[in-house]
Amino acid sequence: MIDQSIVAVAFMLLAAHWVADYPLQGDFLSKAKVAGPLRIYHLVAHAGIQGAGVFLVTGSLVLGLAEWAAHTAIDEAKCRGWTTFAQDQALHVVCKTAWLLMIMMGAGWQS
Repeated sequence: MIDQSIVAVAFMLLAAHWVADYPLQGDFLSKAKVAGPLRIYHLVAHAGIQGAGVFLVTGSLVLGLAEWAAHTAIDEAKCRGWTTFAQDQALHVVCKTAWLLMIMMGAGWQS
C-alpha cells in the first residue's frame, strides 16, 4: 500500500508545477523567455519560480536547485524548437517523479 503522505507530495509537486507554468508564467514571461534582449534572464527567472515551488513542497534546497536547473534546460529545448509542448510537459513530470523517488528513498517510504 502506498503511504498517503507520498501521494500528497506527488500531488503538490504537480500542482506547484501547473500553477507556476500557467498562471504565474503568463503571456509576458512566456514570450519574453523565447525572444528579447533579456531572454535568458526571463527563462532562468521562470525556472527559478519552478525551483522555488519544489523547495516549498519538499523542503529540500537541493531538489529546488535541481528543479531550477532541469526546468531551465527543458524550457530552453522547447524555446529552441527541439521539443514540442507535449514533450516539454512530459519531461517536467519526469522530473517531479525523480524528485518524488529521491524523497521516498531518503525517507524510507516503501510502496
